[in-house]
Amino acid sequence: MIYRTTFGEYVTVRQPIVSVLGHVDHGKSTILDRIRGTKVVSREAGGITQHIGATDVPIDTIYTQCRSLIGDRKFNVPGLLFIDTPGHYSFVSLRSRGGALADLVVLVIDINEGMKPQTIESIHILKKLKTPFVIAANKVDLIPGWRAQIDKPIGESLEAQDPRVVGELDEKLYALAGRIYEIGGFSADRFDKISDFTKSVAIVPVSGKTGEGLPDLLLVLIGLAQRFLGSELSTEEGPGEGSVLEVKEDKGIGTAIDTIIYRGTMSVGDLLVISSTKGEPIQTKIRALLRPRPLDEIRDPSQRFDKVKSVSAAAGIRIVAPNLVDAMAGGQVRVVADNLEEVICEVKKESCISADLSDQGIIVRGDTIGSLEALAFEAKNAELPIRKIDIGNVSRKDVIEASNFDDPLHRALFAFNVEVNLDARDAARETGVRLFENQVVYRLLEDYDLWCEERKREMEVQSRLDISFPGKVSILRDHVFRVSKPAIVGVRILAGRIRQGQSLMREDGKTVGRIRSIRSGEKTLREAKMGDEVAIAIDDATVGRQIDVEDVLLVDIPESHARQLLEQKLSFDETEVLDKVIEIRRKENPFWGS
Repeated sequence: MIYRTTFGEYVTVRQPIVSVLGHVDHGKSTILDRIRGTKVVSREAGGITQHIGATDVPIDTIYTQCRSLIGDRKFNVPGLLFIDTPGHYSFVSLRSRGGALADLVVLVIDINEGMKPQTIESIHILKKLKTPFVIAANKVDLIPGWRAQIDKPIGESLEAQDPRVVGELDEKLYALAGRIYEIGGFSADRFDKISDFTKSVAIVPVSGKTGEGLPDLLLVLIGLAQRFLGSELSTEEGPGEGSVLEVKEDKGIGTAIDTIIYRGTMSVGDLLVISSTKGEPIQTKIRALLRPRPLDEIRDPSQRFDKVKSVSAAAGIRIVAPNLVDAMAGGQVRVVADNLEEVICEVKKESCISADLSDQGIIVRGDTIGSLEALAFEAKNAELPIRKIDIGNVSRKDVIEASNFDDPLHRALFAFNVEVNLDARDAARETGVRLFENQVVYRLLEDYDLWCEERKREMEVQSRLDISFPGKVSILRDHVFRVSKPAIVGVRILAGRIRQGQSLMREDGKTVGRIRSIRSGEKTLREAKMGDEVAIAIDDATVGRQIDVEDVLLVDIPESHARQLLEQKLSFDETEVLDKVIEIRRKENPFWGS
Protein backbone atom coordinates (compact mmCIF):
# COMPACT_ATOMS: atom_id res chain seq x y z
CA MET A 1 0.00 0.00 0.00
CA ILE A 2 1.34 3.46 -0.92
CA TYR A 3 0.78 6.51 1.25
CA ARG A 4 2.13 10.03 1.52
CA THR A 5 4.19 10.96 4.59
CA THR A 6 4.04 14.30 6.41
CA PHE A 7 7.18 15.27 4.46
CA GLY A 8 5.40 14.81 1.13
CA GLU A 9 7.18 11.52 0.28
CA TYR A 10 5.33 8.54 -1.15
CA VAL A 11 6.19 5.35 0.71
CA THR A 12 5.13 1.74 0.07
CA VAL A 13 4.21 -0.03 3.29
CA ARG A 14 4.16 -3.79 3.74
CA GLN A 15 1.99 -5.78 6.12
CA PRO A 16 3.32 -6.10 9.65
CA ILE A 17 4.23 -9.69 10.58
CA VAL A 18 2.37 -10.65 13.76
CA SER A 19 3.36 -13.82 15.59
CA VAL A 20 0.88 -15.44 17.98
CA LEU A 21 2.40 -17.07 21.07
CA GLY A 22 1.01 -18.69 24.18
CA HIS A 23 0.79 -21.75 26.38
CA VAL A 24 -0.70 -24.94 24.94
CA ASP A 25 -4.53 -24.81 24.94
CA HIS A 26 -4.73 -21.14 25.86
CA GLY A 27 -6.50 -20.49 22.54
CA LYS A 28 -3.99 -19.13 19.99
CA SER A 29 -5.40 -20.96 16.99
CA THR A 30 -9.01 -20.52 18.14
CA ILE A 31 -8.54 -16.73 18.08
CA LEU A 32 -7.08 -16.89 14.56
CA ASP A 33 -9.85 -19.23 13.41
CA ARG A 34 -12.41 -16.68 14.62
CA ILE A 35 -10.67 -13.82 12.81
CA ARG A 36 -10.31 -15.85 9.59
CA GLY A 37 -13.66 -17.62 9.74
CA THR A 38 -11.85 -20.99 9.46
CA LYS A 39 -11.74 -24.24 11.43
CA VAL A 40 -8.04 -25.10 11.33
CA VAL A 41 -7.84 -25.91 15.05
CA SER A 42 -10.51 -28.63 14.74
CA ARG A 43 -8.32 -30.44 12.19
CA GLU A 44 -5.19 -30.40 14.36
CA ALA A 45 -4.26 -33.53 16.35
CA GLY A 46 -5.82 -33.13 19.78
CA GLY A 47 -6.78 -29.57 18.88
CA ILE A 48 -3.12 -28.58 19.39
CA THR A 49 -1.10 -26.75 16.73
CA GLN A 50 1.48 -29.16 15.28
CA HIS A 51 3.06 -26.96 12.58
CA ILE A 52 3.79 -23.31 11.89
CA GLY A 53 1.10 -21.52 9.91
CA ALA A 54 0.70 -18.14 8.23
CA THR A 55 -2.42 -16.19 7.30
CA ASP A 56 -2.88 -12.96 5.35
CA VAL A 57 -5.66 -10.83 6.89
CA PRO A 58 -6.37 -7.97 4.44
CA ILE A 59 -7.18 -4.48 5.67
CA ASP A 60 -10.73 -4.73 4.24
CA THR A 61 -11.43 -7.66 6.58
CA ILE A 62 -10.20 -5.57 9.49
CA TYR A 63 -12.38 -2.63 8.40
CA THR A 64 -15.39 -4.96 8.38
CA GLN A 65 -14.68 -6.50 11.79
CA CYS A 66 -13.83 -3.14 13.40
CA ARG A 67 -16.52 -1.03 11.70
CA SER A 68 -18.34 -0.20 14.95
CA LEU A 69 -15.08 1.10 16.46
CA ILE A 70 -13.55 3.05 13.56
CA GLY A 71 -16.45 4.05 11.32
CA ASP A 72 -15.02 5.16 7.94
CA ARG A 73 -11.49 5.79 9.23
CA LYS A 74 -8.72 4.42 6.97
CA PHE A 75 -5.22 3.11 7.69
CA ASN A 76 -2.00 3.08 5.70
CA VAL A 77 -1.17 -0.51 6.67
CA PRO A 78 -2.42 -3.01 4.03
CA GLY A 79 -3.40 -5.65 6.59
CA LEU A 80 -1.77 -8.10 8.99
CA LEU A 81 0.24 -11.26 8.29
CA PHE A 82 -0.33 -13.62 11.23
CA ILE A 83 2.02 -16.47 12.11
CA ASP A 84 0.62 -19.22 14.34
CA THR A 85 3.29 -21.36 16.05
CA PRO A 86 3.14 -24.65 17.96
CA GLY A 87 5.36 -23.11 20.64
CA HIS A 88 7.40 -20.09 21.61
CA TYR A 89 10.63 -21.78 20.51
CA SER A 90 9.19 -22.15 17.01
CA PHE A 91 8.75 -18.37 17.15
CA VAL A 92 12.43 -17.70 17.81
CA SER A 93 13.43 -20.10 15.05
CA LEU A 94 11.84 -17.64 12.57
CA ARG A 95 14.40 -14.91 12.03
CA SER A 96 14.95 -12.18 9.52
CA ARG A 97 18.47 -11.06 8.75
CA GLY A 98 19.74 -9.49 11.95
CA GLY A 99 16.77 -10.11 14.25
CA ALA A 100 13.36 -11.54 15.01
CA LEU A 101 11.01 -12.09 12.08
CA ALA A 102 7.91 -10.73 13.82
CA ASP A 103 7.21 -7.00 13.94
CA LEU A 104 4.60 -7.53 16.66
CA VAL A 105 3.56 -10.40 18.92
CA VAL A 106 0.21 -11.35 20.40
CA LEU A 107 0.82 -13.26 23.63
CA VAL A 108 -2.32 -15.27 24.38
CA ILE A 109 -2.98 -15.96 28.08
CA ASP A 110 -5.98 -17.79 29.51
CA ILE A 111 -7.39 -15.16 31.88
CA ASN A 112 -8.64 -17.90 34.21
CA GLU A 113 -5.44 -19.97 34.36
CA GLY A 114 -2.96 -17.08 34.27
CA MET A 115 0.76 -17.56 33.79
CA LYS A 116 2.14 -20.96 32.82
CA PRO A 117 5.84 -21.91 32.43
CA GLN A 118 5.72 -21.48 28.64
CA THR A 119 4.06 -18.07 29.06
CA ILE A 120 6.86 -17.01 31.37
CA GLU A 121 9.50 -18.27 28.91
CA SER A 122 7.74 -16.35 26.12
CA ILE A 123 7.98 -13.11 28.12
CA HIS A 124 11.69 -13.73 28.74
CA ILE A 125 12.24 -14.26 25.01
CA LEU A 126 10.26 -11.15 24.02
CA LYS A 127 12.26 -9.11 26.49
CA LYS A 128 15.54 -10.50 25.14
CA LEU A 129 14.56 -9.85 21.50
CA LYS A 130 12.95 -6.46 22.34
CA THR A 131 9.88 -7.39 20.29
CA PRO A 132 6.77 -5.23 20.91
CA PHE A 133 3.84 -7.31 22.13
CA VAL A 134 0.17 -7.16 23.07
CA ILE A 135 -1.54 -9.54 25.49
CA ALA A 136 -4.80 -11.20 24.51
CA ALA A 137 -6.41 -12.15 27.84
CA ASN A 138 -8.46 -15.00 26.39
CA LYS A 139 -11.50 -17.02 27.52
CA VAL A 140 -13.36 -14.19 29.26
CA ASP A 141 -16.53 -16.11 28.34
CA LEU A 142 -15.59 -18.72 30.97
CA ILE A 143 -15.80 -16.24 33.85
CA PRO A 144 -18.83 -17.42 35.91
CA GLY A 145 -21.95 -15.45 34.98
CA TRP A 146 -20.54 -14.08 31.69
CA ARG A 147 -23.20 -13.24 29.07
CA ALA A 148 -21.74 -13.84 25.60
CA GLN A 149 -22.04 -10.95 23.12
CA ILE A 150 -21.03 -12.53 19.81
CA ASP A 151 -18.21 -10.67 17.96
CA LYS A 152 -18.80 -7.46 19.91
CA PRO A 153 -16.03 -5.04 20.98
CA ILE A 154 -15.17 -5.62 24.62
CA GLY A 155 -16.60 -2.25 25.68
CA GLU A 156 -20.05 -3.19 24.39
CA SER A 157 -19.76 -6.64 25.90
CA LEU A 158 -18.89 -5.25 29.35
CA GLU A 159 -21.98 -3.02 29.28
CA ALA A 160 -24.11 -6.18 29.08
CA GLN A 161 -22.39 -7.90 32.04
CA ASP A 162 -23.40 -7.96 35.69
CA PRO A 163 -21.21 -5.54 37.75
CA ARG A 164 -19.99 -8.51 39.79
CA VAL A 165 -18.68 -10.20 36.61
CA VAL A 166 -17.00 -6.97 35.50
CA GLY A 167 -15.40 -6.70 38.94
CA GLU A 168 -14.06 -10.25 38.72
CA LEU A 169 -12.60 -9.55 35.26
CA ASP A 170 -10.89 -6.41 36.59
CA GLU A 171 -9.39 -8.41 39.47
CA LYS A 172 -8.04 -11.02 37.06
CA LEU A 173 -6.58 -8.33 34.79
CA TYR A 174 -4.99 -6.58 37.77
CA ALA A 175 -3.40 -9.84 38.94
CA LEU A 176 -2.18 -10.55 35.39
CA ALA A 177 -0.61 -7.09 35.08
CA GLY A 178 1.18 -7.66 38.40
CA ARG A 179 2.64 -10.96 37.23
CA ILE A 180 3.80 -9.42 33.92
CA TYR A 181 5.70 -6.76 35.86
CA GLU A 182 7.10 -9.34 38.27
CA ILE A 183 8.35 -11.61 35.47
CA GLY A 184 9.53 -9.17 32.82
CA GLY A 185 9.53 -5.73 34.42
CA PHE A 186 6.85 -4.57 31.95
CA SER A 187 4.13 -2.12 33.00
CA ALA A 188 0.80 -3.44 31.69
CA ASP A 189 -2.85 -2.33 31.76
CA ARG A 190 -6.14 -2.79 29.97
CA PHE A 191 -5.70 -1.29 26.50
CA ASP A 192 -8.42 1.38 26.89
CA LYS A 193 -6.73 2.74 30.01
CA ILE A 194 -3.31 3.28 28.39
CA SER A 195 -2.30 6.77 27.27
CA ASP A 196 1.25 5.90 26.09
CA PHE A 197 1.62 2.54 24.34
CA THR A 198 5.42 2.93 24.29
CA LYS A 199 5.51 2.63 28.09
CA SER A 200 2.84 0.02 28.81
CA VAL A 201 1.89 -3.37 27.41
CA ALA A 202 -1.73 -3.43 26.27
CA ILE A 203 -3.96 -6.18 27.67
CA VAL A 204 -7.03 -6.86 25.52
CA PRO A 205 -9.77 -9.04 27.09
CA VAL A 206 -11.03 -11.41 24.39
CA SER A 207 -12.84 -14.66 23.70
CA GLY A 208 -11.68 -16.72 20.74
CA LYS A 209 -14.86 -18.77 21.08
CA THR A 210 -17.41 -15.91 20.97
CA GLY A 211 -15.30 -13.32 19.12
CA GLU A 212 -15.69 -10.73 21.89
CA GLY A 213 -12.81 -8.27 22.06
CA LEU A 214 -11.27 -9.40 18.75
CA PRO A 215 -12.21 -6.12 16.98
CA ASP A 216 -10.30 -4.31 19.74
CA LEU A 217 -7.30 -6.63 19.37
CA LEU A 218 -7.15 -6.06 15.60
CA LEU A 219 -7.49 -2.31 16.06
CA VAL A 220 -4.72 -2.18 18.68
CA LEU A 221 -2.39 -4.13 16.35
CA ILE A 222 -3.16 -1.94 13.34
CA GLY A 223 -2.83 1.20 15.45
CA LEU A 224 0.53 0.15 16.91
CA ALA A 225 1.84 -0.82 13.48
CA GLN A 226 0.80 2.45 11.84
CA ARG A 227 1.95 4.69 14.67
CA PHE A 228 5.19 3.09 15.80
CA LEU A 229 6.45 0.79 13.00
CA GLY A 230 6.31 3.11 9.99
CA SER A 231 10.01 2.99 9.09
CA GLU A 232 10.29 -0.75 9.75
CA LEU A 233 7.35 -1.44 7.43
CA SER A 234 8.47 0.68 4.50
CA THR A 235 9.43 -1.68 1.67
CA GLU A 236 12.42 -1.48 -0.61
CA GLU A 237 12.61 -2.76 -4.17
CA GLY A 238 15.22 -5.45 -4.49
CA PRO A 239 16.01 -9.16 -4.21
CA GLY A 240 13.63 -11.08 -1.98
CA GLU A 241 14.59 -12.33 1.47
CA GLY A 242 12.65 -14.75 3.62
CA SER A 243 12.64 -17.20 6.52
CA VAL A 244 11.72 -20.89 6.12
CA LEU A 245 8.65 -21.85 8.15
CA GLU A 246 8.67 -25.54 7.30
CA VAL A 247 10.05 -28.05 4.83
CA LYS A 248 7.33 -30.41 3.61
CA GLU A 249 6.48 -33.02 1.03
CA ASP A 250 3.70 -31.70 -1.19
CA LYS A 251 1.83 -34.45 -3.02
CA GLY A 252 2.37 -34.14 -6.73
CA ILE A 253 5.17 -31.55 -6.60
CA GLY A 254 7.75 -33.03 -4.19
CA THR A 255 9.61 -31.16 -1.48
CA ALA A 256 8.55 -27.54 -0.99
CA ILE A 257 9.25 -24.87 1.61
CA ASP A 258 6.65 -22.68 3.31
CA THR A 259 8.33 -19.30 3.64
CA ILE A 260 7.68 -15.81 4.97
CA ILE A 261 8.98 -13.14 2.59
CA TYR A 262 9.90 -10.16 4.76
CA ARG A 263 11.89 -8.03 2.30
CA GLY A 264 11.98 -7.43 -1.45
CA THR A 265 10.47 -9.51 -4.26
CA MET A 266 10.75 -13.14 -5.45
CA SER A 267 9.80 -14.33 -8.91
CA VAL A 268 9.58 -17.64 -10.72
CA GLY A 269 13.00 -18.44 -12.22
CA ASP A 270 14.97 -16.52 -9.57
CA LEU A 271 18.16 -18.13 -8.25
CA LEU A 272 17.86 -18.82 -4.51
CA VAL A 273 20.40 -19.50 -1.78
CA ILE A 274 18.86 -21.37 1.17
CA SER A 275 20.22 -22.42 4.56
CA SER A 276 20.92 -26.15 4.68
CA THR A 277 21.00 -28.69 7.51
CA LYS A 278 24.16 -30.06 5.84
CA GLY A 279 26.10 -26.81 6.31
CA GLU A 280 26.76 -25.68 2.74
CA PRO A 281 23.83 -23.51 1.53
CA ILE A 282 21.54 -24.88 -1.19
CA GLN A 283 21.52 -23.18 -4.61
CA THR A 284 18.35 -23.69 -6.63
CA LYS A 285 15.90 -21.92 -8.96
CA ILE A 286 12.24 -21.20 -8.22
CA ARG A 287 10.04 -23.51 -10.25
CA ALA A 288 6.71 -22.25 -8.85
CA LEU A 289 5.30 -19.86 -6.24
CA LEU A 290 2.06 -20.93 -4.54
CA ARG A 291 0.26 -18.32 -2.49
CA PRO A 292 -2.63 -19.07 -0.12
CA ARG A 293 -5.69 -16.92 -0.62
CA PRO A 294 -6.50 -14.14 1.85
CA LEU A 295 -7.76 -15.50 5.22
CA ASP A 296 -6.63 -19.00 4.26
CA GLU A 297 -3.96 -20.93 6.15
CA ILE A 298 -0.66 -21.87 4.49
CA ARG A 299 -0.21 -25.04 6.57
CA ASP A 300 -3.78 -26.32 6.14
CA PRO A 301 -5.54 -24.46 3.31
CA SER A 302 -9.25 -24.90 2.71
CA GLN A 303 -8.83 -23.73 -0.91
CA ARG A 304 -6.25 -24.38 -3.60
CA PHE A 305 -3.24 -22.07 -3.62
CA ASP A 306 -3.00 -19.41 -6.30
CA LYS A 307 -0.07 -19.86 -8.67
CA VAL A 308 1.70 -16.48 -8.90
CA LYS A 309 4.63 -15.26 -10.97
CA SER A 310 6.10 -13.07 -8.24
CA VAL A 311 5.48 -12.05 -4.64
CA SER A 312 6.59 -9.06 -2.54
CA ALA A 313 7.03 -8.61 1.20
CA ALA A 314 5.36 -9.32 3.46
CA ALA A 315 3.76 -12.60 2.45
CA GLY A 316 3.47 -16.28 3.22
CA ILE A 317 4.40 -18.33 0.18
CA ARG A 318 5.08 -21.97 -0.73
CA ILE A 319 8.21 -22.23 -2.87
CA VAL A 320 8.59 -25.16 -5.23
CA ALA A 321 12.15 -25.81 -6.42
CA PRO A 322 14.63 -28.68 -6.91
CA ASN A 323 16.93 -29.95 -4.12
CA LEU A 324 14.97 -28.66 -1.09
CA VAL A 325 15.15 -31.85 1.01
CA ASP A 326 17.96 -30.49 3.22
CA ALA A 327 16.53 -26.96 3.58
CA MET A 328 16.72 -25.76 7.18
CA ALA A 329 13.54 -24.77 9.05
CA GLY A 330 14.13 -21.31 10.47
CA GLY A 331 16.89 -20.72 7.94
CA GLN A 332 17.33 -17.99 5.34
CA VAL A 333 16.03 -17.78 1.76
CA ARG A 334 17.76 -15.20 -0.42
CA VAL A 335 17.30 -14.23 -4.06
CA VAL A 336 20.62 -13.75 -5.86
CA ALA A 337 20.69 -10.58 -7.95
CA ASP A 338 24.36 -10.42 -8.86
CA ASN A 339 27.01 -11.36 -6.23
CA LEU A 340 26.43 -15.07 -5.60
CA GLU A 341 29.48 -15.61 -3.36
CA GLU A 342 28.54 -12.68 -1.14
CA VAL A 343 24.99 -14.01 -0.66
CA ILE A 344 26.31 -17.51 0.11
CA CYS A 345 28.63 -16.06 2.79
CA GLU A 346 25.80 -14.05 4.34
CA VAL A 347 23.44 -17.05 4.43
CA LYS A 348 26.21 -19.16 5.99
CA LYS A 349 26.77 -16.51 8.62
CA GLU A 350 23.05 -16.30 9.43
CA SER A 351 22.98 -20.10 9.67
CA CYS A 352 25.52 -20.14 12.51
CA ILE A 353 24.20 -20.59 16.04
CA SER A 354 24.90 -17.66 18.34
CA ALA A 355 25.45 -19.10 21.83
CA ASP A 356 27.95 -18.70 24.66
CA LEU A 357 29.97 -21.92 24.82
CA SER A 358 32.29 -23.07 27.62
CA ASP A 359 35.33 -25.32 27.88
CA GLN A 360 33.20 -27.43 30.23
CA GLY A 361 29.50 -28.22 29.94
CA ILE A 362 26.90 -30.43 28.28
CA ILE A 363 26.17 -31.20 24.61
CA VAL A 364 22.92 -29.86 23.11
CA ARG A 365 21.19 -30.91 19.90
CA GLY A 366 18.07 -29.22 18.50
CA ASP A 367 15.92 -28.73 15.42
CA THR A 368 16.49 -25.09 14.44
CA ILE A 369 18.97 -22.28 14.95
CA GLY A 370 16.48 -20.05 16.74
CA SER A 371 15.22 -22.73 19.12
CA LEU A 372 18.80 -23.67 20.03
CA GLU A 373 19.68 -20.03 20.67
CA ALA A 374 16.61 -19.71 22.90
CA LEU A 375 17.59 -22.90 24.76
CA ALA A 376 21.13 -21.57 25.20
CA PHE A 377 19.69 -18.32 26.59
CA GLU A 378 17.57 -20.18 29.17
CA ALA A 379 20.50 -22.47 30.04
CA LYS A 380 22.69 -19.43 30.67
CA ASN A 381 20.04 -17.99 33.00
CA ALA A 382 20.01 -21.34 34.81
CA GLU A 383 23.85 -21.24 35.01
CA LEU A 384 24.12 -24.44 32.99
CA PRO A 385 27.23 -24.30 30.75
CA ILE A 386 27.08 -25.65 27.19
CA ARG A 387 30.18 -27.11 25.59
CA LYS A 388 28.78 -27.98 22.17
CA ILE A 389 25.52 -27.05 20.41
CA ASP A 390 24.34 -28.06 16.95
CA ILE A 391 21.34 -28.87 14.74
CA GLY A 392 20.39 -32.48 14.06
CA ASN A 393 19.78 -35.83 15.73
CA VAL A 394 21.93 -37.10 18.61
CA SER A 395 24.68 -39.36 17.22
CA ARG A 396 26.88 -42.05 18.74
CA LYS A 397 29.83 -39.68 18.33
CA ASP A 398 28.05 -37.12 20.55
CA VAL A 399 27.53 -39.73 23.27
CA ILE A 400 31.13 -40.99 23.19
CA GLU A 401 32.38 -37.39 23.37
CA ALA A 402 30.14 -36.63 26.38
CA SER A 403 31.25 -39.82 28.15
CA ASN A 404 34.82 -38.49 28.27
CA PHE A 405 33.98 -35.19 29.97
CA ASP A 406 35.81 -34.66 33.27
CA ASP A 407 32.79 -33.49 35.26
CA PRO A 408 30.30 -36.37 35.76
CA LEU A 409 27.45 -33.82 35.81
CA HIS A 410 28.34 -32.80 32.26
CA ARG A 411 28.09 -36.35 30.90
CA ALA A 412 24.64 -35.48 29.59
CA LEU A 413 22.97 -34.67 26.26
CA PHE A 414 19.93 -32.50 25.52
CA ALA A 415 17.81 -33.63 22.56
CA PHE A 416 15.47 -30.69 21.95
CA ASN A 417 12.78 -31.62 19.44
CA VAL A 418 15.12 -34.07 17.64
CA GLU A 419 15.59 -37.85 17.55
CA VAL A 420 18.27 -39.91 19.26
CA ASN A 421 19.84 -42.38 16.82
CA LEU A 422 19.60 -46.05 17.85
CA ASP A 423 23.38 -46.51 18.04
CA ALA A 424 23.52 -43.37 20.22
CA ARG A 425 21.01 -44.92 22.64
CA ASP A 426 23.12 -48.09 22.79
CA ALA A 427 26.24 -46.03 23.47
CA ALA A 428 24.43 -44.09 26.22
CA ARG A 429 23.48 -47.35 27.96
CA GLU A 430 27.07 -48.60 27.67
CA THR A 431 28.75 -45.41 28.90
CA GLY A 432 26.20 -44.13 31.42
CA VAL A 433 25.68 -40.84 29.55
CA ARG A 434 22.26 -39.38 30.44
CA LEU A 435 19.92 -38.43 27.58
CA PHE A 436 17.31 -35.72 28.12
CA GLU A 437 14.58 -35.53 25.48
CA ASN A 438 11.76 -32.98 25.38
CA GLN A 439 10.06 -30.35 23.24
CA VAL A 440 9.80 -27.88 26.13
CA VAL A 441 12.94 -26.17 27.42
CA TYR A 442 11.89 -25.68 31.02
CA ARG A 443 11.16 -29.41 31.31
CA LEU A 444 14.63 -30.25 29.99
CA LEU A 445 16.17 -27.94 32.58
CA GLU A 446 13.96 -29.27 35.38
CA ASP A 447 14.75 -32.90 34.51
CA TYR A 448 18.46 -32.06 34.36
CA ASP A 449 18.34 -30.37 37.79
CA LEU A 450 16.60 -33.40 39.32
CA TRP A 451 19.17 -35.73 37.76
CA CYS A 452 22.02 -33.56 39.07
CA GLU A 453 20.65 -33.72 42.62
CA GLU A 454 20.34 -37.50 42.40
CA ARG A 455 23.79 -37.84 40.80
CA LYS A 456 25.39 -35.65 43.48
CA ARG A 457 23.93 -37.87 46.19
CA GLU A 458 25.30 -40.95 44.43
CA MET A 459 28.70 -39.30 44.02
CA GLU A 460 28.76 -38.29 47.67
CA VAL A 461 28.06 -41.88 48.73
CA GLN A 462 30.79 -43.14 46.38
CA SER A 463 33.16 -40.43 47.56
CA ARG A 464 32.67 -41.50 51.16
CA LEU A 465 33.46 -45.06 50.07
CA ASP A 466 36.64 -44.03 48.24
CA ILE A 467 38.03 -41.60 50.82
CA SER A 468 39.73 -42.78 54.01
CA PHE A 469 37.33 -41.34 56.57
CA PRO A 470 38.47 -40.52 60.13
CA GLY A 471 38.32 -43.39 62.60
CA LYS A 472 39.64 -44.24 66.09
CA VAL A 473 39.79 -47.67 67.76
CA SER A 474 40.93 -49.18 71.05
CA ILE A 475 42.40 -52.70 71.25
CA LEU A 476 40.38 -54.71 73.78
CA ARG A 477 42.04 -56.56 76.66
CA ASP A 478 41.81 -60.36 76.42
CA HIS A 479 40.91 -60.15 72.72
CA VAL A 480 44.22 -61.00 71.02
CA PHE A 481 43.40 -63.87 68.63
CA ARG A 482 46.71 -63.95 66.75
CA VAL A 483 49.96 -62.14 67.51
CA SER A 484 51.20 -61.65 63.91
CA LYS A 485 51.06 -62.54 60.20
CA PRO A 486 48.52 -60.98 60.41
CA ALA A 487 47.83 -59.80 63.93
CA ILE A 488 44.17 -60.40 64.78
CA VAL A 489 42.72 -58.41 67.68
CA GLY A 490 39.35 -57.34 69.00
CA VAL A 491 38.70 -53.58 68.92
CA ARG A 492 36.00 -51.10 69.88
CA ILE A 493 35.33 -48.24 67.42
CA LEU A 494 35.61 -45.09 69.57
CA ALA A 495 34.87 -42.55 66.79
CA GLY A 496 34.18 -42.37 63.06
CA ARG A 497 34.58 -45.59 61.10
CA ILE A 498 37.17 -48.07 59.83
CA ARG A 499 37.30 -49.93 56.49
CA GLN A 500 39.23 -52.72 54.81
CA GLY A 501 42.46 -51.44 53.23
CA GLN A 502 42.95 -48.48 55.60
CA SER A 503 46.27 -47.95 57.36
CA LEU A 504 46.38 -47.44 61.14
CA MET A 505 48.78 -45.35 63.21
CA ARG A 506 49.46 -44.68 66.87
CA GLU A 507 48.82 -41.31 68.48
CA ASP A 508 52.57 -40.61 68.24
CA GLY A 509 52.32 -40.77 64.43
CA LYS A 510 53.98 -44.19 63.94
CA THR A 511 52.28 -46.36 61.28
CA VAL A 512 51.44 -49.83 62.60
CA GLY A 513 49.95 -51.67 59.58
CA ARG A 514 47.02 -52.05 57.19
CA ILE A 515 43.55 -53.49 57.93
CA ARG A 516 43.25 -56.71 55.91
CA SER A 517 39.76 -57.67 57.07
CA ILE A 518 36.98 -56.87 59.54
CA ARG A 519 34.77 -59.58 61.05
CA SER A 520 31.81 -59.74 63.39
CA GLY A 521 31.27 -63.36 64.39
CA GLU A 522 31.17 -65.34 61.14
CA LYS A 523 30.35 -62.28 59.04
CA THR A 524 32.95 -60.34 57.05
CA LEU A 525 32.30 -56.57 57.02
CA ARG A 526 33.38 -53.83 54.62
CA GLU A 527 33.36 -51.25 57.42
CA ALA A 528 32.59 -50.81 61.13
CA LYS A 529 31.22 -47.66 62.77
CA MET A 530 31.44 -45.94 66.15
CA GLY A 531 30.20 -48.21 68.97
CA ASP A 532 30.86 -51.47 67.10
CA GLU A 533 33.10 -54.18 68.59
CA VAL A 534 34.75 -56.27 65.89
CA ALA A 535 37.84 -58.38 65.18
CA ILE A 536 40.35 -56.91 62.72
CA ALA A 537 43.31 -58.50 60.95
CA ILE A 538 46.29 -56.11 60.66
CA ASP A 539 49.08 -56.80 58.16
CA ASP A 540 52.70 -55.93 59.12
CA ALA A 541 51.87 -55.61 62.84
CA THR A 542 52.93 -57.74 65.82
CA VAL A 543 51.17 -57.58 69.19
CA GLY A 544 53.75 -56.59 71.80
CA ARG A 545 55.85 -54.64 69.27
CA GLN A 546 53.98 -52.22 66.97
CA ILE A 547 50.68 -52.62 68.89
CA ASP A 548 49.46 -53.80 72.31
CA VAL A 549 46.24 -54.22 74.25
CA GLU A 550 44.42 -51.00 75.22
CA ASP A 551 46.37 -49.06 72.56
CA VAL A 552 44.38 -46.32 70.81
CA LEU A 553 44.90 -46.33 67.03
CA LEU A 554 43.85 -43.77 64.42
CA VAL A 555 43.08 -44.21 60.72
CA ASP A 556 46.18 -42.95 58.88
CA ILE A 557 44.49 -40.48 56.47
CA PRO A 558 46.42 -39.58 53.27
CA GLU A 559 47.03 -35.86 52.89
CA SER A 560 44.96 -35.58 49.66
CA HIS A 561 42.01 -37.23 51.44
CA ALA A 562 42.39 -34.86 54.39
CA ARG A 563 42.02 -31.88 52.03
CA GLN A 564 38.79 -33.32 50.60
CA LEU A 565 37.47 -34.11 54.08
CA LEU A 566 37.97 -30.48 55.12
CA GLU A 567 35.45 -29.54 52.36
CA GLN A 568 32.84 -32.08 53.51
CA LYS A 569 30.28 -32.02 56.27
CA LEU A 570 31.56 -34.43 58.96
CA SER A 571 30.04 -35.54 62.23
CA PHE A 572 31.45 -34.15 65.50
CA ASP A 573 33.45 -37.29 66.29
CA GLU A 574 34.80 -37.51 62.70
CA THR A 575 35.90 -33.87 62.84
CA GLU A 576 37.62 -34.49 66.20
CA VAL A 577 39.64 -37.44 64.81
CA LEU A 578 40.55 -35.50 61.62
CA ASP A 579 41.80 -32.56 63.72
CA LYS A 580 43.92 -34.99 65.76
CA VAL A 581 45.50 -36.53 62.64
CA ILE A 582 46.24 -33.06 61.21
CA GLU A 583 47.79 -32.01 64.53
CA ILE A 584 50.07 -35.09 64.51
CA ARG A 585 51.16 -34.66 60.89
CA ARG A 586 51.82 -30.93 61.21
CA LYS A 587 54.49 -31.60 63.82
CA GLU A 588 56.59 -32.84 60.89
CA ASN A 589 55.08 -30.59 58.15
CA PRO A 590 53.41 -27.33 59.29
CA PHE A 591 51.44 -27.07 56.02
CA TRP A 592 50.20 -30.68 55.91
CA GLY A 593 46.63 -30.90 54.62
CA SER A 594 46.32 -27.19 53.80
